[in-house]
Order: sequence, then structure tokens, then C-alpha cells
Amino acid sequence: MSENAVIDGRRARGDASRRIVLESATDLASVEGLDGLTIGRLATASGSSKSSIATLFQSKEGLQLATIAAAREIFLERIVAPARDEPRGVRRLAVLLRNALNYSKDRVFTGGCFFAATAADVDSKSGPVRDAVRSALIEWDAYISAQLRHAEAIGEIVVDDVEVLAFELVALNEEANARSLLRGDERPYALAAAAMRGRLRAAGAPEDVVALLAVDTR
Repeated sequence: MSENAVIDGRRARGDASRRIVLESATDLASVEGLDGLTIGRLATASGSSKSSIATLFQSKEGLQLATIAAAREIFLERIVAPARDEPRGVRRLAVLLRNALNYSKDRVFTGGCFFAATAADVDSKSGPVRDAVRSALIEWDAYISAQLRHAEAIGEIVVDDVEVLAFELVALNEEANARSLLRGDERPYALAAAAMRGRLRAAGAPEDVVALLAVDTR
């Protein structure tokens, strides 16, 4: 076997180990927060050794940053990527909001929305970990606002203030996530979806678009 083949094999095993550990890390952080994401705690949750996790991530901060990056990829895969099949504007917006509610409702992570859970951990702190969570949330807010601005520009909706409407839509999603986790039921997602539909309808969105924003909580 060539030296390159040996190196490639080691790299592949390392990548596989990293993926397995990060699956446990993202789920654990969604419940216990990023501060609770220690190498020891993750070793117990993932079945990996402390030494292998330390080798993969070097430090607690390295582990936290890698976990945030992995959670962001899942967020994009589950929420943003499918919505890109729809044209920019209200149709993409409705699907984005529906996907975001379902991502929390379906417990992609045990603790609901990863970024809602971890933001509470880091919002009053400083440093790279807070910056990574903050960046992901700002990016999401900006993407919602971008769909609203495009919809307004092409005459799909009329709103007094795009920033306010974007804030309301994101806040409804976050409140549904928080209430569902606390109360142990899915009703908040249906209520949030109904409130979002009301806001889009009031802005003049077509009814077939409004109907896209439906969440099954039976």
C-alpha cells in the first residue's frame, strides 16, 4: 500500500470520527448549551474517548466552534436549501418560515432550534464562540428581510416597515420553539404559523402563497 493511500485512509477515518462526534455535539449543545459542551461530557454522550475528541478539536473552544459550524450546515440543509426551489420573494419566504417551524417541531435537535438554545448561553459574552452564533442568527434575519424586500420591490406585498415585519416573523418562530419545549406540545407551531399567515395576508400576499405556510401538528 502506498504512503498516499495510508494517509488518505487515515484522513477518511478522521473525517468519519469527526462527523460522528459532531452529531452528538450538536444535539447535546441544543439541550445543555455550549458551556455544557465539554470534552468529557461529549465523550460520554458519543461513546468516543476523551483523547480522540481532544485530538480532533484541540480545545473546548475548538469543539464549540466546530459544533456551531456543523449546526449551521444542518440549518441550511433543512431550512434554506429546500426553499431555494421557490422563486425569491413571498413564495420562498413562506417555505422558509414553514421549514423553520418544522425543523424545530420535528426535533432535528433534541433541544429544538440549536441557535435559539445556544444564543441564551453566549448573548452577554464576548469572543469567537459568541461571534459564530451571532453571525448565524444575523445571516438568518438578513435572509428573511431580503425575501421581504424583494417581494415588496416586485409588488407582491406592501408593508410599512420590512424590518419590523421580519422581526415579527422571526420572533414568532422563536416563541413557538420556546413554548413547545417548555409545554411539551406542538400547538405553538400551529399558532405561530397562523399568526405568520395573518401577517403575510395583511401585506397582500396571494392566498395560494399564504397556504404554503402550514404546519401539521396532528
